[in-house]
Amino acid sequence: MSTKPKGLGRGLGAIFEIENKELPESKSGSTFELIDISLIVPNPKQPRTIFDEDALQELADSIRTLGVIQPITVKKEADGKYMIISGERRWRASQLAQATTIPAYIRPEVDDQALLEMAIVENVQRQDLNAIEVALSLRRLVEECNLTQDKLGERIGKRRSTVANYMRLLKLPAEVQLALREELISMGHARALIAVEDPQQQIALVKKIVKKGLSVRQTEEMVKALSTPKPTREENDEEFPEEYSRLVEQLEKVFTQEISIRKNNKGGGKIVIGFNSDEDIRRILAQLDSSMR
Repeated sequence: MSTKPKGLGRGLGAIFEIENKELPESKSGSTFELIDISLIVPNPKQPRTIFDEDALQELADSIRTLGVIQPITVKKEADGKYMIISGERRWRASQLAQATTIPAYIRPEVDDQALLEMAIVENVQRQDLNAIEVALSLRRLVEECNLTQDKLGERIGKRRSTVANYMRLLKLPAEVQLALREELISMGHARALIAVEDPQQQIALVKKIVKKGLSVRQTEEMVKALSTPKPTREENDEEFPEEYSRLVEQLEKVFTQEISIRKNNKGGGKIVIGFNSDEDIRRILAQLDSSMR
């Protein structure tokens, strides 16, 4: 049983009306040929500029054994050269494999905007792109190809909300985007952090997520706790009798830390000593030792 690879949306065949099993003349007017590799040039507007060398070498080894299974797509230039629309990675690997020709679909009459759109969509469809790379590609489609998020969703076979979720990632601080790009956190983590308004707090949270290996669910709970209003000291003072306030004042003089009282419905409760660091704990211990002498 064959399995359909998972991707961001529909396959490129659905977008370009090209199928690997089509006859040489496709319904869209594309023709199929074996093209001399020396006649092929990369697309200068290619949004992907970094290609993993190890992955290219692995693909080159495969091409030496099996050949190029999926043809690239090109358009013919006036000077007789062929510009790549999609498949630059396969073309680069074929060069490494020292192949002399490469199978290609030749698309007629592709203008610059359509060329850019096809190149970006091909990159968005790739499974090895991280969420930030996808988001940047989608934003470029919106800005340079004058697409609305609705139209963009149609191009890649996804709902507008999915497009919007990716593009919101670009509003996160650079440190958070870097953690996502390097896969230290997932898109689920990043989406939870979007709900935090303070950029510095977002950065602090992402450091905590990475250090403690927090799950997406734990991150969501942490963000939810931050957004839950906490009673102020004044509100607590108003709820308690005067002696409670006096007790808090005396304890704060001893420990030089924030003191709060938590009272339950049964009349009992807790006295809570706040601290911000390990140094605070050491200082509280020293104060206790001093008071017991």
